[in-house]
Amino acid sequence: MSLFKQLLIAICLFLVIAFSGSFMVSLESSRAQYVNQLRSHAQDAATALAVSLTPNIDDPAMTELMVSSIFDSGYYASIRVVDAKDGKVLVERSATPNSSQVPSWFVKLIGLEPAGGDAIVSRGWEQAARVEVVSHPMFALAKLWQSALGSLAWLLLCGVVSAILGALLLRRQLKPLDYMVEQSQAIARREFLSLPELPRTPELRRVVQAMNQMVEKLKALFKEQAERSERLRIESYQDKLTGLANRRYFEMQLHDRVTHGERASSGYLLMIRVKDLAGLNQRLGGQHTDQLLQAVAQLLMRQCAKYPETHNMITRVRGGEFAVLAPGLVHEEALQLAQALETDFVSLQTTGASDLAPIATIGVVSYVAGDPPQAVLGLADQALAQADAHTEHCWVCIEQGEGLAVSEDHHVWHSLLEKALSQRRFELYFQPVVAAQNPAMVLHYKVMSRLLDDGGQAIPAGRFLPWLERFGWSDRLDSLIFDRVLEQMRDHDQSLALNLSPASMADPQSLDRLMQLLHKNRDLGPRLTLEIAEEHLPEQAVLEQITRRLRELGFSLSLQRFGGRFSMIGNLASLGLAYLKIDSSYIRAIDQEPDKRLFIEAIQHAAHSIDLPLIAERVETEGELKVIRDMGLWGVQGQLFGSPALWK
Repeated sequence: MSLFKQLLIAICLFLVIAFSGSFMVSLESSRAQYVNQLRSHAQDAATALAVSLTPNIDDPAMTELMVSSIFDSGYYASIRVVDAKDGKVLVERSATPNSSQVPSWFVKLIGLEPAGGDAIVSRGWEQAARVEVVSHPMFALAKLWQSALGSLAWLLLCGVVSAILGALLLRRQLKPLDYMVEQSQAIARREFLSLPELPRTPELRRVVQAMNQMVEKLKALFKEQAERSERLRIESYQDKLTGLANRRYFEMQLHDRVTHGERASSGYLLMIRVKDLAGLNQRLGGQHTDQLLQAVAQLLMRQCAKYPETHNMITRVRGGEFAVLAPGLVHEEALQLAQALETDFVSLQTTGASDLAPIATIGVVSYVAGDPPQAVLGLADQALAQADAHTEHCWVCIEQGEGLAVSEDHHVWHSLLEKALSQRRFELYFQPVVAAQNPAMVLHYKVMSRLLDDGGQAIPAGRFLPWLERFGWSDRLDSLIFDRVLEQMRDHDQSLALNLSPASMADPQSLDRLMQLLHKNRDLGPRLTLEIAEEHLPEQAVLEQITRRLRELGFSLSLQRFGGRFSMIGNLASLGLAYLKIDSSYIRAIDQEPDKRLFIEAIQHAAHSIDLPLIAERVETEGELKVIRDMGLWGVQGQLFGSPALWK
């Protein structure tokens, strides 16, 4: 039983005892008063009748008349006039008043007996008769009953009001305890909440202050770990001069986006090289050359912002060489980007930063899923060499292997995806996510979608998702997949993880439809976790709203492909995420690259401070698994533990 209920019951019991005692004392006092009044009433009536009968004691008719008049004017059980000599009753009147207004149990409880009085009627100096009067208690009982009812009603009203006021006061005084419970639950959800207003009660104030100090300590510890991890990320994967990603990060992402896997897709790689960097250093000096490189970096970020595919994929490879990895970019868009960069480079050259033209050359090369990363880089170098010798433009585009297949006909994809969405031609594939220390224990299954083409072949998501985003149909796929997954979950008791697309999060109507679907299946909430890719995270306010709505429905939220923007983990700490999935580019060859291990350990320390589980994506070798186990990560996912497959 809660403390609030215990205190409220104690207050109610105290009020019942106090009011019952007060009621009984008041009733007994009234009873004693009425007994005295009955006795006085009977005695006064006897005395008055005796005085009135003194001159008329020998007249029987007058005596009877006087007795009747007295009897009819009051509440008497009996009035008798008895002869003083022989005790003969001269006149007698008696009656039993109506007692229907007073319950019999109350009459027995009060026990109010009739009270009597007597007086002597004289004939000169001689006693002629004796008057005996007995007052009936029914009048007093009726008054006592009415008084008891009134007192009881008043005491009940006071008791109810006191109980309500006491409950409100208790609730207000104990509200800090409720907030401390919420604080504890928030800590379990990896959130940090502090009570801004301290209670006035000294005992509760000390407890709340202690809880706030603990929360602030945890928050500071987590912030310190997050800042340390971010510093390590910057040192390891960010170029100090331009703020762009460095060559190491570029190679990680290139390998991750080109090699076979769920994220592998066709796209383009743009290599940009500032010409004659050594000569610029000699003519302009190191400071001006650095400013030029920074200007080139800003120019690249500004132009690439028009293409979401290039998000977080702009890097400074070395010296005056930059790279833009654009998975999902089509041929026309790649040429448009190259032309826009050429125009900006001309504008940059005319500012007087250099007297050479062109200021930079651009090599554009296509790639398809499965191409060797080194082959793609070699082709990019070849494109740069041709661009150096090009006289008309400062860029050259080379289509390798399947060449123009990279651009994949817009109309073909539009027709295929429209037909697939209408006919629900998507299959669900599932890949196990297992415990790192015990791969036999499945934590959940990651849901992946495959598109069936006209020939019945399954197309990986990496190929068709960029086209869905271009056509604005991602929310349609979400609705279809959500419906299929929730229906499929009725046939088993396993836990699943399912992606939530940025289109569904950005469109309130699509998000509402998904929430309504989840509401109808809220009994499945403990077994379904929604995942959001780090690069597609919405604004903090929107993300908090989505998290709150999912939590109300009983579903969990998590983040996948995490690691590119570790500085944002401070904001994620308030969301109560189920887990974080570390991006596969930081996991690949972690047993051979100590800097990756150092970075993941820093993330692990920060996540451990708020009890946030970490899962490693695309673990494919025993060496990677051993390192992950040594670091204490919670779960692993990858080909080593099972390929995506249809549900058995």
